[in-house]
Amino acid sequence: MNQPTTLYFDKGSLIVNNPPKELENKHGIKWDGRTRQFRAPAHEYRQIILGLSHYNATYEDHARDYSPLQLQLKKEIIPRKHQSLALDSWKESEMRGVVALPTGAGKTILALMLMAEVHRPTLVHVPTIDLMHQWHETLSSFFDGEIGLWGGGYNETQPITVSTYDSALIHVSGKGNQFGFAIFDECHHLPGAQYQYTALSNIAPFRLGLTATPERADGKEDLLYELVGDLCYQADIREMTGGTLAPYEVETLQIEMTPEERAEYDEERQTYLDFLRNEKISMAGPNGWNLFLWKSSRTPKGRRAYKAYLRQKKLSQAASAKLDVVWELILKHRKERIIIFTQDNEMAYRIGRTFLLPVLTHHTKVKEREAFLAKFRSGDYSILVTSKVLNEGVDVPEANVAIIVSGSGSVREHVQRLGRILRARPDKRAMLYELISHKTGEHFVNKRRRQHRAYKGSDSL
Repeated sequence: MNQPTTLYFDKGSLIVNNPPKELENKHGIKWDGRTRQFRAPAHEYRQIILGLSHYNATYEDHARDYSPLQLQLKKEIIPRKHQSLALDSWKESEMRGVVALPTGAGKTILALMLMAEVHRPTLVHVPTIDLMHQWHETLSSFFDGEIGLWGGGYNETQPITVSTYDSALIHVSGKGNQFGFAIFDECHHLPGAQYQYTALSNIAPFRLGLTATPERADGKEDLLYELVGDLCYQADIREMTGGTLAPYEVETLQIEMTPEERAEYDEERQTYLDFLRNEKISMAGPNGWNLFLWKSSRTPKGRRAYKAYLRQKKLSQAASAKLDVVWELILKHRKERIIIFTQDNEMAYRIGRTFLLPVLTHHTKVKEREAFLAKFRSGDYSILVTSKVLNEGVDVPEANVAIIVSGSGSVREHVQRLGRILRARPDKRAMLYELISHKTGEHFVNKRRRQHRAYKGSDSL
């Protein structure tokens, strides 16, 4: 009589004793010569169970350490059309997959509805402490029972737990078998060199990825879909404006540098471009940036070129005339709620000192950050200045004007910043301004991010 296959969870992997011959070397099952056992990555748990069932194999599952969870929403949720479509698409994708919705379209509410459908202990992954507390507050208002927290000094495991990606890395090797549903908020982070292990070491058979823009600069979306499931639903910002999202305009303002700034910019940029040309480096190529970093570190001329690159970039991003335009826009929208974005902390603090405005950066202490956001939401503060803290996840529905003083060429960053001002309110119309130093590299940065569909049909084009 054949012995049954037995499954065990072991430090983020699965021990598969006595697998059927048909499953050897499938679904990640491989012979581990060190322990003389068959092993597989924990995230293959679902496929292994399905494979065992397919071949009518007798098996004992000692890997899973959870049971179905009776979840009932305390408050009724009436889904919007796009949420219903996303819910159905995810279920049709075998309850695995990535849903891409614009910021403000109700990704968190969609997740709550799916949790009530799946009825499994759930681990929610988020990139920041702010988002962890935001999710905790929302989950507590819709479900009975304690909500666990991993991160920010908390180590409390409950059937529903919210964790930062960093804390999940610490706990998943020991507790990655305690959840049947894994939700990855801002899931574009997941394919990162470390964060992917939060998904690889978790057995959760049901998976949901949430993001506004699944595309990554390194092209690793395929790994995201492998870890979470295919892109099963995607909604366009433009399709949702006027109903789910506030209608909006995007206006690019060309800023003239001072003669002194222009002269220094042209000199530094030429030094940088001469080095690229002499070293035959194409920044348009997939490895252009890495090649530049490598070659610029090898010689004094290369190091000078790297300093020139940084200086010309700083001159364009922090052109003094941008402060004048920021002040003009503040006066123009003085009765509205404004967020001012910069690429770096230095410029954020410069704006804050110049106009006596509250500044949020990664250096801002948690209590001070919470106080700033609370006063912004209440209207005590009508303006916030930030580098990148508000790019992702933080809910500020009152904001309707965004001023991009400087930013990267990342499409995701720009769509996230746009999303901060799109949460619908009665009679609300959002306005995003981009300040671009004239005839500088910022023009090309702006052109790259404008390829996104969020700009198609924009009133400024």
